[in-house]
Amino acid sequence: MEISIGEAAKLTNLSISKLRYYDEHGLIPFLKRTSSGARKFDKASLDALNMIECLKNSGMQLKEIKQFMDWCTEGDATLTNRLNMFYQQEKNVLAQIETLQTSLHLIKFKQWYYETAVQDKTDKFVKNMRYEDMPKDIQELYDKSHKKTLKI
Repeated sequence: MEISIGEAAKLTNLSISKLRYYDEHGLIPFLKRTSSGARKFDKASLDALNMIECLKNSGMQLKEIKQFMDWCTEGDATLTNRLNMFYQQEKNVLAQIETLQTSLHLIKFKQWYYETAVQDKTDKFVKNMRYEDMPKDIQELYDKSHKKTLKI
């Protein structure tokens, strides 16, 4: 079954202009066209769009995604390249997760900080609170969110 670009846009939650952009830059190697030139999306092209968005969301640049798609069309000779790319991308994603986790710890620490300040109607008490006087779970959040500043 083949669907129109409008249907593909609705199905993938991508704009028609983004689908055209991806096609014009060779990112959808399995895209078919009608005799009049209209784009027709089938399972393979929709799978390619899903992969493009996954790689993009994981921080990969479009030129790297294009390389991956080119490798896909080249066949089995590029299997090792594709595997290595996914190993590298896994490392990149894990590093992003670690960074986001540290940010989440700081956000949770600041929630506690401002909840305490709002309760006290001032932040002067919480601002001057000694580390040892903080609740243990808050100390843990502080430690996890201030890794770099703890070493200063």
